[in-house]
Amino acid sequence: MDFDGTVTQQDVGEELFRKFAEEEKVNKIIDDLLNDRISSRECWIKLCSAVSLVNKNEFDDFIVSIPLDPTFVKFKDYCKNENIELYILSDGFDYYIEKIFEKNRINGLTVYTNHLEIVDGKLIPSFPYYDDASFSSANCKRNHIINHSSEEDFTVFIGDGNSDKDSIEYCDFIFAKDDLLKFCEKERITYFPFKNFDDVIKKLDVLKGRKRLKKRLRAQLKRQQSYITE
Repeated sequence: MDFDGTVTQQDVGEELFRKFAEEEKVNKIIDDLLNDRISSRECWIKLCSAVSLVNKNEFDDFIVSIPLDPTFVKFKDYCKNENIELYILSDGFDYYIEKIFEKNRINGLTVYTNHLEIVDGKLIPSFPYYDDASFSSANCKRNHIINHSSEEDFTVFIGDGNSDKDSIEYCDFIFAKDDLLKFCEKERITYFPFKNFDDVIKKLDVLKGRKRLKKRLRAQLKRQQSYITE
């Protein structure tokens, strides 16, 4: 599942750069990303470069002021109780995810994300899970899905944005809102709309109650192709 705008109520990455860089520059960079003029990796590099110098204390205080979706902890516990493997696949940065989870006393989750350091007031990004085949996410979510699933598994993705476009092609059940919902409708991809994790829990309970659960054929073929390639 995604993090920014999904686990949190706001897109943390966007809010940070709108706060600490010139808004006009940020808007132009994000517009280029959303219109596929630049990749996600290029977007993050440009956004970090747009920030001159940051005060670490101010930066950290702003991060922890961004609230979680109030139904997320309930969903995390639900997954644990139902033996559902839960992974956070974020195209954002570990720096702020770790601080938000620490503030909310959330631990024990497997998180894959990009890396961010503050060196002499400058934001220095790096991308340990980058794959040049993934244009919309500098942290290749597709690879994590493939690496953590088999042909026997049912895969579920929960997200809201641009960085989720590639990864949902490999998932059987998609929960979408905001920009991801619009993308699914445009591309005629089957999805379940959701507002919060209570909606997700209700639908998963319905799916679990079905006598015969079918995989999404398009996703199954995509995964099989990837397993062969790997």
